[in-house]
Amino acid sequence: MRVNRGEATANYVVLVAFAVFALWPVLSVVVAALGPDDAAGASVTGGVLGLHPENFVTAWDQGRFGTYLQTSLLVSSTVVVVSLVLSLLAGYALGTMRFRGATVLFYVFLVGIMMPSEAVLVPLYYDLRALQLTDTIWAIVLPQIAQSVAFGTFWMRAWFRSSSRSIVEAARLDGASTWRILWQVLVPLARPAIVTLTVLVFMWTWNEFLVPLVMVVSESLRTAPLGLAFFQGQYTQGFTLLAAGACIVATPVVVLYLFLQRHFIAGMLEGAVRE
Repeated sequence: MRVNRGEATANYVVLVAFAVFALWPVLSVVVAALGPDDAAGASVTGGVLGLHPENFVTAWDQGRFGTYLQTSLLVSSTVVVVSLVLSLLAGYALGTMRFRGATVLFYVFLVGIMMPSEAVLVPLYYDLRALQLTDTIWAIVLPQIAQSVAFGTFWMRAWFRSSSRSIVEAARLDGASTWRILWQVLVPLARPAIVTLTVLVFMWTWNEFLVPLVMVVSESLRTAPLGLAFFQGQYTQGFTLLAAGACIVATPVVVLYLFLQRHFIAGMLEGAVRE
């Protein structure tokens, strides 16, 4: 179906309007991060074209974002890798195999998705404290792995249930084992769904604030969002360094999304036409 020039122009106008509406807050933060330090007064000398990229250096040094980013990268990488492997195994079992209790087990995973973390955080804290795991990296990693596996199992189960049965049957006729069918036949085909799950889990884990706030006390174990909150407490009068710190914290997620953008969108569109 051909679209005339008027309809195409109207579509682009609507898309541009929504793009400006979505990007305006982000651009405002970036512009504020490059502006003069409002907490230091108007006597600050301007940089090239009135920009102040040194604000990022100041925020990096004073906010100790290097340590916080390392902790967040360690936590996010561990959660992504472990939850992705467990989600693939559980989704493959629930999506392609028939065994007693499969439906009940799947509903248990659904409860894990629907249960808010705020409802279980306090009893979880006491359980981890009894195991002497509080104020350790595991107190941040384990709860988020459990949350991510619940959604990841639901996501991968939907993909495996709608995957091509003929390919699986052909692999079985060739003598491929169940393990080999998963890793050498289905996983390469599920790349868009896996990449989408990777980006989502990384983003959720990176932005998690409540679990690190409750589970750890040591400054060396603070994640980037938690460190940004403490940094905000130090600079309540000026917004420039806060904006610079927010840009630093958000940069890894933006870079990952831009790097995997094509696969992420393909996975989302592929999941939209599945059951």
